[in-house]
Amino acid sequence: MRLTTQQLHTRLSKVPQSPAWQRWSSLPLSLRLMIAWLAGAIFMLSLTPYGYWIIAIISPAILYALLLPKMTGRRAFMIGEAYGMGLWCVGAFWLYTSIHDYGDTPAWLSLLAIAAMGLGMGLFHAVLAWIFNRFMGKQPFAFAALWVLQEWMKTWLFTGFPWLFVGYAFTEQYWLSSLAPVFGVFAISFVAVFVAASLVEVLRHKFGYLVMSVLLIVISSILWLVNPQWTKPKGTPDLKVSLIQGNIPQDLKWLTEYQVETLKIYATLTRNEWGRDLVLWPESSIPMFQTQAWGFITEMVKIAKATDTTWVTGVPYKDEAAFNPATDKYAPFYNSVIALGAQGDGLYKKQRLVPFGEYIPFEGALDLFPGLAGSQEILSYSRGGANQAPLNVRGHKLGAAICYEVAYPDTTRRNAQDSDFLLTISNDAWFGTSAGPLQHLQMVQMRALETGRWFIRATNTGVTAIIDDKGHIVARAPQFERTVLRGDLQARTGQTPFVRYGSYPILAITFILLLLSYLARRAAYLRMGNKD
Repeated sequence: MRLTTQQLHTRLSKVPQSPAWQRWSSLPLSLRLMIAWLAGAIFMLSLTPYGYWIIAIISPAILYALLLPKMTGRRAFMIGEAYGMGLWCVGAFWLYTSIHDYGDTPAWLSLLAIAAMGLGMGLFHAVLAWIFNRFMGKQPFAFAALWVLQEWMKTWLFTGFPWLFVGYAFTEQYWLSSLAPVFGVFAISFVAVFVAASLVEVLRHKFGYLVMSVLLIVISSILWLVNPQWTKPKGTPDLKVSLIQGNIPQDLKWLTEYQVETLKIYATLTRNEWGRDLVLWPESSIPMFQTQAWGFITEMVKIAKATDTTWVTGVPYKDEAAFNPATDKYAPFYNSVIALGAQGDGLYKKQRLVPFGEYIPFEGALDLFPGLAGSQEILSYSRGGANQAPLNVRGHKLGAAICYEVAYPDTTRRNAQDSDFLLTISNDAWFGTSAGPLQHLQMVQMRALETGRWFIRATNTGVTAIIDDKGHIVARAPQFERTVLRGDLQARTGQTPFVRYGSYPILAITFILLLLSYLARRAAYLRMGNKD
């Protein structure tokens, strides 16, 4: 007997019809959408500062359960979109502080902007849900693989916004985070989401996936217990470092009349730190181009050399040498970090820029509007090139990441390949007392785990911290205080598997699982009589 596609889909979608499952499967769409939104919204409780990692299991499990009953592709898309909106509108609500408090945007318009952001970013989960419903066998492997795929796509599609990954909830759960130096954060996300979906299958009296989940956790736990030393100390004394936290109010930071005061604050905080091996200032702690602050910089360099100190600072860098009067209206400028003073040199230019904050997306689009032609060069930082050389600091190689580009796993691991330790500088004052800066710090911990390198993190208002190669916070300065964080920094050599191979192994596994799931689903249709 020849079956219709819908009849075949119905057969393939059959599950044990317990009364509880019947009630769940028959929920009206409006209630499903509400549950999906709430499931996405609670995910932020799994991240710092809350740290309820179990929520990172419960949240995707609910979405998986919502997508299991037979439904149209349109309904699956809507459920995924609702989940994504809840995830982003709540999980990234810290953006409201920068839009409203510092952007002088009315509250209603700021909320509308957050909703629009949630709607746009929610499309990642919407497409996940649609593909899962339309093309895949509805089982945990396919769901976890699609989850990893959409997280990875957030690192590059439309410039990327790689935030709110499931794996970050397990940064300090070492029985699972031990996968980080091998496969990276995406592998942790895969295992966590697979476990979540497997638990749902247990409710459907299918226990095979749970056995595989336990096996994956056992493998990760063995890695944790064995504690392989992917990297090792370089064999030189630890560096004495001082991280300067200026706590400059965001509404004053870029005012022309406050620039000199800012420089005075940092110079005063550093007065007793000269003589240390390394003094690090935050992102744009010199709030003007290096050409405008050259007198001040020269004076600081003299002191650094006299006291045998390497001075590393964030500064907007205008590349006058690259200016060509015949073709350019303005010299390109970069968000940069520069090493100066005794035994220090090098310049790093930020590669990953913040859309609308550091550049206008879709270069050249402004030329379409009257009066804005050619203004792209005025309004936008330029991007630094890939594979930049590390900074030289006292005979060591120091890899750099500026602000939110540390959220990009593969960008950071490329910067770590030839480095002995890593730094990141940031200005999270834009986000006030929200969870944004703390989530940012948690990502730095994950990058330390992945690369097997110590991280030093200097910020304007916090969180300034020193993090070891296992992702532990060794020292941390209080937020919103004008202070100095002192500590010792250990150089390390060697490469973790993740630094060598990046995300390619886990992505290859993901694509293989998706292909197998698709082929298995298609084969099941063919076995049941559909020859189309």
